[in-house]
Amino acid sequence: MPTPDIPASAAAALLPPPPQALRAALGRFATGVSIITCAGPGGAPVGLTANSFSALSLDPPLVLWSLRLASSSLAAFDAAPHFAVNVLAESQVDLSRRFAASQGDKFAEGAWGPGLGNAPVLAGCAAVFECEVATRQVAGDHVLFIGRVLRLADLAVAPLLFQGGHYRMLGEVL
Repeated sequence: MPTPDIPASAAAALLPPPPQALRAALGRFATGVSIITCAGPGGAPVGLTANSFSALSLDPPLVLWSLRLASSSLAAFDAAPHFAVNVLAESQVDLSRRFAASQGDKFAEGAWGPGLGNAPVLAGCAAVFECEVATRQVAGDHVLFIGRVLRLADLAVAPLLFQGGHYRMLGEVL
């Protein structure tokens, strides 16, 4: 892939982009929206909205997601042997907002059931990946969680998307 022509004098002055500029540019990339869950201390359900979910490998079946080191949920996910990635459907935008907030009983809404390792699984999602933790690795200001997919559900519903700081719906290109 060709790289842009950068004069030698400008290349020497390249600095890392400011966080706001990096965030804006990354926001150009549309992602799916998921609620990642695990069983926390004493079995209490823990969950948060994330768009950092990604496929990693088909053989073995691996997925990954990342969590900020400063997250109040980090200790629970760090201790949990299993997690579930609930890929939200377009109709589940309210649940996405609920799990992005840090207050209240997040699990009071939605049809939740126990998954592997008691990680909560949400009914009606576009897809659900139930995973055992394969590895955790600190990278920058996040922890990467890599999980081996042990069980999945795949429904034929449109996924919820996030792009440019806004929720979006999937549309066909004609």
